[in-house]
Amino acid sequence: MIKHPSPWLSLPNARSVDDLLRLPAQDTMDKREFARRRKRLMDIMNGGAIGILPAAPARRRNGDVEFPYRPDSNFYYLTGFPEPEAVLVLVPDRAHGEYLLFCREKDPKMEAWHGRRAGLEGACELYGADDAFPITDLDDILPGLLENRERVFYTIGLDLEFDQRLVGWVNRVRSRHRAGITAPHEFIALTELVHEMRLRKGPSEIKLMRQAAALSAEAHRRAMRACRPGLYEYALEAQLLHAFTAGGSRSPAYPCIVGGGVNGCILHYTANSEVLHDGDLVLIDAGAELQGYASDITRTFPVNGRFSPVQRAVYEIVLAAQHAAIDKMRPGNAWNEPHEAVVRVLTKGLVALGILKGRPSRLVKDEAYKPYFMHRTGHWLGMDVHDVGDYKVDDEWRTLEPGMVMTAEPGLYLKAGTRGLPKRYGNIGIRIEDDVLITKDGHEVLSAGAPKTVAEIEAHMSMAHGSAAGVDARAA
Repeated sequence: MIKHPSPWLSLPNARSVDDLLRLPAQDTMDKREFARRRKRLMDIMNGGAIGILPAAPARRRNGDVEFPYRPDSNFYYLTGFPEPEAVLVLVPDRAHGEYLLFCREKDPKMEAWHGRRAGLEGACELYGADDAFPITDLDDILPGLLENRERVFYTIGLDLEFDQRLVGWVNRVRSRHRAGITAPHEFIALTELVHEMRLRKGPSEIKLMRQAAALSAEAHRRAMRACRPGLYEYALEAQLLHAFTAGGSRSPAYPCIVGGGVNGCILHYTANSEVLHDGDLVLIDAGAELQGYASDITRTFPVNGRFSPVQRAVYEIVLAAQHAAIDKMRPGNAWNEPHEAVVRVLTKGLVALGILKGRPSRLVKDEAYKPYFMHRTGHWLGMDVHDVGDYKVDDEWRTLEPGMVMTAEPGLYLKAGTRGLPKRYGNIGIRIEDDVLITKDGHEVLSAGAPKTVAEIEAHMSMAHGSAAGVDARAA
């Protein structure tokens, strides 16, 4: 067995693997933070309103097996409450409490099978609810809360069954108009308000995203060290998942992409089932989720630890494009400026390689690069890996502001058989992705811990491969 230095020594407060495993999986976000979010939302809603947000349902995987439960991001953002079968109700200026939570009651028999529940007391004591009611009483209580409210903040169309229940409650209130009771007459999408709030991250969120990115960067380093010709793609996926879990993450933020050779040209390849071949590149797009916050990192490196001259030439173009994108990620710039910079650099690079012919400015206008770079340069990042928030406001690209987090992920996908592609470039798929926080003065690359330059990658892999060669020699 090859023993490498512990990958965890660079993590805060972890002096060894044993130390790391004794650390709490994650710091619990202060419940005052959730209270501040709710207060901010209710200030926008104003009096005469009610906000309703159901939790995500548990999902069936197959047979009687369910997927591990993951709360709806909007619901969790406002409550921190991790259980299914719950409904958040916000009633600004309600004398007997503005934040109400409907949830499951304590049930020793069910908890013996499926784990502990917060119950009504826990909803108040642990999660800050002003009052809590059994979820089974929702149909009896919620119509009364709708009485004499002018506006309902609720997003229609996400849960058709809940939509129908809400319509029924409103109609029950309408039926009492002769008693002088009025029903809401205006419905406003709650998610639009929450999405704008989520777009700008606060200090506690940024701290978690730094931790998630650092953990994911370590996982990528681990995969680079483990990589060898002859391994299956899923063997590297196993290295990533082990690193995520050992570092306190209970789930990747999205299915891991591990694509060797031609598979690196498939943007969302997740089969991860083929052998890694000597002389090929492998593209890994993987990030951990930590306390509901995602990271998203892509690195591309040679299976045998050394770039060929052709691979290196293409890689340097993608890396230059990413540098150009990150340089544009600063407050005051428009969302699309990084993408425009990437397109210019990639197009010039494709001309230099002989893949495209013509004036770069004309080729950019004609989108001649699209057979080789067919996606956008990035996306918002937060509780969802493709996080919420509009990219345009009033038909204009949004202006970047401090607290926004986005990805920078240019790529080139040179699949053999593409018309006009010289044979020597066939099946080279390269993407380089980092997580970037917009700061007051510029930006911070949260995922900088993952090796990225050709020299860094080759040096990092050579240490592991050198150790392996030494062990093999001593064994012989």
